[in-house]
Amino acid sequence: MGFTIGAIGSGIREMRDLRETRPGGRRRGRAPEGTTVAEYTGLWGWAVVPGARAGRGGRVAPAGGRTACSCGSARCPAPGAHPLPGADEVPAGATLDEATRAWARTPGAAMLLPAGRTFDVLEVSEEAGRRALVRLERMGLPTGPVAIAPHGRAWFLVAPGAAEDLPELLYRMGWDDTTGLDLRCLGKGDHITAPPSDHGGRGPVRWLRAPGLEQAAYPPEARLLLGTLAYVSHRALSLHGAPGRLG
Repeated sequence: MGFTIGAIGSGIREMRDLRETRPGGRRRGRAPEGTTVAEYTGLWGWAVVPGARAGRGGRVAPAGGRTACSCGSARCPAPGAHPLPGADEVPAGATLDEATRAWARTPGAAMLLPAGRTFDVLEVSEEAGRRALVRLERMGLPTGPVAIAPHGRAWFLVAPGAAEDLPELLYRMGWDDTTGLDLRCLGKGDHITAPPSDHGGRGPVRWLRAPGLEQAAYPPEARLLLGTLAYVSHRALSLHGAPGRLG
């Protein structure tokens, strides 16, 4: 996975030291965003990419474009939901000091997690995701971290390679026609907004199932979740004819 157990252990110790530091100590003045970035890089072993931010509540750009975005483009196709041009990512394994120094160079940036490295992402509607998660847990199937975005989508983190294999995996499960599925997979070149950053000016992303050490380092294979996610997604569209609405 490119991230060793030793590095994870070092990250745990560093984050524990941070949380146990008394008021007035050396670490008191660290920005909250920097410490959260350090948790992603040092504890979970994920790189973090500085992301653009959008105006709250879908504010429209003065030039008549879409929602205003800090990237400066009046017609940004994904306001507040893409990497900040020219900004350097904070690599997996970065220490607390390294992460906070790096993040200080992009104040106010959203935190993005790159897919296609330590994980890919299966995306469905929020309601479908919640129902699928209940089913998966009842069946005793392993689930990795799951995030809920404010635009009504659920992100299931799975082992990398899922995006490339998705069509074949669905075909093997009997889904030769995927037009009835409100499901997609994010892989290499894609990013998700990391909790608790704002996504697209709509509000913060939240963990529905927060990462643990095992799940972060070794997320489940997509095939273990895909059948349930596909079924629930298909049922939503069959019943209501629109993504993300379950009765």
